[in-house]
Amino acid sequence: MKRIAFMLITIIFVLMNTMPAAAQEESEEQEEIIYNILVDRYNNGNFERDEQVQVDDSKAYHGGDLEGVINKLDELKEIGITTISLSPLMENASDGYHGYWIEDFYSVEEQFGTMEDLHTLIDEAHARDIKVVMEFVTNYVASSHSIVDDPETEDWVQESNDLNVDWADNVAVLNQDNPEVENFLLDAASFWMDETDIDGFKLHAVDQASESFLQNFSAQIKEMDEDFYLLGDILQTDERAAHLKENTDIDLIENQDLYESMTEVFSEEGNPVSALVETWEESGSHSDILYVDNMYTERFTQKFTENGRNDLTTWTLALTYMYTTPGVPSLFQGSEIPVYGEDAEESQRLVNFNSGNDEVKEFLSQISSLRTEFPALSHGDFEHVGSSGAMSVFKRTYEDETMYIAINNDSVLQSVTVSDIDPGMQLRGHLGDNIVRENEDGEHRIGLEREMAEVFVVEPDTGFNWTFIGVFGGIFLLFVAGVIYLSLKQKKRSV
Repeated sequence: MKRIAFMLITIIFVLMNTMPAAAQEESEEQEEIIYNILVDRYNNGNFERDEQVQVDDSKAYHGGDLEGVINKLDELKEIGITTISLSPLMENASDGYHGYWIEDFYSVEEQFGTMEDLHTLIDEAHARDIKVVMEFVTNYVASSHSIVDDPETEDWVQESNDLNVDWADNVAVLNQDNPEVENFLLDAASFWMDETDIDGFKLHAVDQASESFLQNFSAQIKEMDEDFYLLGDILQTDERAAHLKENTDIDLIENQDLYESMTEVFSEEGNPVSALVETWEESGSHSDILYVDNMYTERFTQKFTENGRNDLTTWTLALTYMYTTPGVPSLFQGSEIPVYGEDAEESQRLVNFNSGNDEVKEFLSQISSLRTEFPALSHGDFEHVGSSGAMSVFKRTYEDETMYIAINNDSVLQSVTVSDIDPGMQLRGHLGDNIVRENEDGEHRIGLEREMAEVFVVEPDTGFNWTFIGVFGGIFLLFVAGVIYLSLKQKKRSV
């Protein structure tokens, strides 16, 4: 009997230790809110290093630097950002403002600042409980990199370059299946991990990378630091995203399909929110990076304003979805203002912090606070409750916490009935202070006006607060009595 018990314990132990880490414990990265920064096009904090700056040239440096990022940390903290993701910082060829023309993997590009500036940025961010992730380019080097024309490293570089991006003409594609290339990149990664207290890498263009390389690279990084974040950037297509997440140690990968679906749904009034559920189910992944803005395309604000939509209204709908459904919300610099841009060139302008809509920032603070306050919004099970017209209601459950999220993208009032809430419970809204109580049939009917969103928590229905009503009513009666008394007194004097 003891032997059988021992064997059972052994089997359980083995199973527990072979389960994926995400199944054994909560994934901390699910709690993050990411803010992506194209350093050169963000904020100029030190004008003394502007010799290369040509603001009128879209392909030249515009002056953003690490000091400029430091100067904005308090504002990022205010809107709930927990992780900033910096564009590549390594030394680049001339005019490599984007960071993809790397000539030296071991130095900070002087246009962005110094290694000391990076240390200061990381320290200041950590003091505000903000993590710092740096984009790490593993697929390419600048055509002018020393390895490209070196006979001893000629097999480090591939001959073909079929990239369809504007900076591709000055890069050489690395042969990631070459063990020497893998070791070279791992050594560079190790350097930044040892030299700084950086919290993670965003691996650039994982959709273009060798899977075997990503398996080895990510495994070795996690072996060096199991808590080090590895994010996956998508350059062209996320067809391999689910497969890469399953077969590598990358924590989160951008969901391009949901990006396209979200920008399509919320760009125009009347598009059904239920379309997002279909896309989410087809993507087959619950741990994606969710975004509606990036540096390569038309800005989200530009897209929906062309359809006559309001800034605050539309961002409220989109952000409510991003911050309350499975995945990790991610903003691109300037989304909080918000900024406009018809194409990549306009989307990559220096952020004009003196313009914009403070109401969007205020909503970001509100929705990020809700995400932090209620773990169900980042860790909970997800269920599509129902839809009516262009309105949908979702349910998230975590331990003893149940939340309902209602988003109405319709041009008219819509409602959805919820029938699985226990008797004696009510729904309390945290965005608009709405309250939904059960009706005669024991159901809760969630109704929202056009272009509105609400996040409800399930709580006991305590009915009306008669104490408060009594006190308020007493004060009101005293006020009325006072007015009558003064009126009569004034009337007697006039007589």
